[in-house]
Amino acid sequence: MSSSSIWKITYVIALFSCLAPVISQPPDNYDYPTANLSTRWINAFNSNIFENRPFRFDDDSTLRPILLRLMPREDDWSGSSSLAYACGFYCSGAACDSYLFAISIVHIYDDGVTSFQGSPQVVWSANRNNPVQENATVELTAGGDLVLLDAEGTFVWSTDTSGRAIAGLNLTEMGNLVLFDANNSVVWQSFDYPTDCLLVGQILESGKNNLTAAASPTNWTSGFHSVSMSSAGLVASILSHPPMIYSQIDFSEVGGENSYAEFQKGRIALYANLSRSSDPDVIMQIRSTATQYIKLESDGHLRVFEWGLSWKKVDDLLDIGDCSYPLACGKYGICTNRQCHCPKSSFRQINDTRPDLGCSEVIPLTCDSSSDHKPSLLDLNDVIYFTFLTDISNTSLTTCKEECLKKCSCRAAMFSYRSDSSTGDCYLPTEIFSLMSIEMISPPYHRRYNYSVSIKVQNNITATATATAKGKGKASSLRHILGSTLGFFCAGIIIGASVFVYRRRKMKAESEDVEEDYMDHVPGVSTTRFSFEELAAATHNFNNKLGEGGFGSVYEGSLNDGTRIAVKRLDGVGHIKKSFVAEVETIGNIHHINLVRLIGFCAEKSHRLLVYEYMCNGSLEKWIYRRSSNGASTSLDWKKRRKIILDVAKGLAYLHEDCRQKIIHLDIKPQNILLDEHYNAKLADFGLSKLMDRNQSEVVTTMRGTPGYLAPEWLSSVITEKVDVYSFGVVVLEILCGRKIYEQSSEEEERHLLSVFKKKCEEGQWLDLVENWCENVEMNVAEVNKMMQISAWCLQSGYEKRPSMSMVIKVLEGVMDVPRDIDYNLLIPQYLGGARIPQVSSQDVTPLLPSVLSTPR
Repeated sequence: MSSSSIWKITYVIALFSCLAPVISQPPDNYDYPTANLSTRWINAFNSNIFENRPFRFDDDSTLRPILLRLMPREDDWSGSSSLAYACGFYCSGAACDSYLFAISIVHIYDDGVTSFQGSPQVVWSANRNNPVQENATVELTAGGDLVLLDAEGTFVWSTDTSGRAIAGLNLTEMGNLVLFDANNSVVWQSFDYPTDCLLVGQILESGKNNLTAAASPTNWTSGFHSVSMSSAGLVASILSHPPMIYSQIDFSEVGGENSYAEFQKGRIALYANLSRSSDPDVIMQIRSTATQYIKLESDGHLRVFEWGLSWKKVDDLLDIGDCSYPLACGKYGICTNRQCHCPKSSFRQINDTRPDLGCSEVIPLTCDSSSDHKPSLLDLNDVIYFTFLTDISNTSLTTCKEECLKKCSCRAAMFSYRSDSSTGDCYLPTEIFSLMSIEMISPPYHRRYNYSVSIKVQNNITATATATAKGKGKASSLRHILGSTLGFFCAGIIIGASVFVYRRRKMKAESEDVEEDYMDHVPGVSTTRFSFEELAAATHNFNNKLGEGGFGSVYEGSLNDGTRIAVKRLDGVGHIKKSFVAEVETIGNIHHINLVRLIGFCAEKSHRLLVYEYMCNGSLEKWIYRRSSNGASTSLDWKKRRKIILDVAKGLAYLHEDCRQKIIHLDIKPQNILLDEHYNAKLADFGLSKLMDRNQSEVVTTMRGTPGYLAPEWLSSVITEKVDVYSFGVVVLEILCGRKIYEQSSEEEERHLLSVFKKKCEEGQWLDLVENWCENVEMNVAEVNKMMQISAWCLQSGYEKRPSMSMVIKVLEGVMDVPRDIDYNLLIPQYLGGARIPQVSSQDVTPLLPSVLSTPR
């Protein structure tokens, strides 16, 4: 099926028209498919859920439905039983300590007292990555937004439909949760946001949605496997960097007046309507007299489930052989005849009772450049990988291996020989999933038989110890010789010093070369690499300085196409290089309207430069304080200040919640918030940022950031993304009050803004901090009050009491209200005002100097 034949592709799963009609149903009082505005449900026993009670199932799971919709009945069903879609709170296992707001297919048996049997089949969930607790609530608000809140009122999820004229909520007989307007038109539907299942009537549209498998059968969170649409058909991928395809369902074109493309397997037929009279559709149609649905499971299989007397797996649409799946044997595991083992003695099973969970290195892999600790490559015979992406073409096996050893991020050198040649293509993956014995390959993989796999491993500890012992022996011998004569001693010192200086310079040059080479292959980075000469020319030899700070200076420039740029030139070594790499890897992988755009970088010998989009209004600090650094009075009206606060919140919410890994900025302050010509705010300076896996709730790190903006929990070095929320609260307070968090020139009791704010809160006079300097405040007292409350909410001493940034956005946009139980007895950090910060590594702390991006541009 060519892409030119199909302009827009969608997948629809539908029952074949021969399905039998409905024959009988339980009483109508068991069927609650709709709800009105301003309805609220509580996840608790005896609440306003279906029949005021939870339902327990044979597998010990619990369901508290708020809406229940019976499915069409079929001829072979018992008259006393039905299948139904249930939308509500679901948890698995006897403990039941976390719940999904989900849609499930349930089996109802009606013998006078309705009972639920078997196991619920969860086919959609709103909060798979953020389960809620007992007493959580879901509410269809008066504004038309369906909102899920945890037990303490913490925002979890919403349909984001406030203000869109919603009339009510409906659960259709196809299992689609719908928000509709007064004309019964769909405004929002769960079918547009699939999780890991496709239901009857559901659409999987190219470029808009996809299926993502769960992490494991017992872990609901998003896993590694994904199924999506493309013009060529259905594509199954592993979510790596970049994603890698492990299977694809293609279509064969069928002629005729109503031309279409199709794929058939078992009882499933996938159709592509090629008619040009309307938007063409690819239809996944179930030909069966039984109810079915399709699920992408945690092992990567795309299976068909069918109802008989119970739910059964009846087909696998991918069917590529068990060993061909990317995680068949976990990371580094080798799959042979459905058996898993690890590569030789350099790896061991993660779990001896579960070899399918993969392998780990006996000696952890590092990038130590010392001669005794350099990694080496372990050749694996008769093994292939599930995919091959060419990183270097028309090269040799030796060169391929050398390139892998040069790159810290490389985990293996995979080489595919070209026919009748010693040359071939080289693949340097940055992570290794399951490998497969060559004897397991099926015909589509025969072309890869002439294939080499070498995995990077750390050198053996025994060899290192031997080398160390030899070194000690030589040192002892040297001391004996040097002790014999003073002349030899002096000569040895001179020679040793010369060798030391030479080796240091050589190691520095090698380190710079390795880093330069690594920067060319940072995964996912789409920025341009510039030469130092290009940037020198673009900035007129770095003549127009825009600002400077602890890590270097920023210069204005222009590229050849006229694009204005700001070039940050980093000065120093060590942590400066670490900051440089962190910034390129972090912001080079992400794109958002409220994040400053990294156009490119330069890593050439000792030069480290970052190229950003030019922000003509400079940093926020120039605009929010009553007096700027040059003594001139500056001001922003209330509308601009409110917009800036919302922009910063959206940028942080993206970093914390919408990226594949959480990104904690760790240095939120006015100097790192830039303004464009329309005063749109963008976050900048990611040199101190920290990445967190989505399954991590906290991370241990050395203190970094700027005194005054550091959350109290930094003293324990155990932090979460809530440290950014705290810094955001400080920035909001500075924007509102028009002064810095600490002002040395003020009287002692007025120096700490938090102390002043705390005192004004106690007196109920916090508007005194804002009045008489910010324009339009008197006309926006209610909004100013809300902003003050948001700031205090973000500044709570306990991080668990602070909101997420998405909750802050909801309050700013009027979807939520600020909680009433905010503690205004704020903790005043003892390190404000330049006092010593305990347990701080100086290289991780941004000094209180003008920001590298702080002056107007």
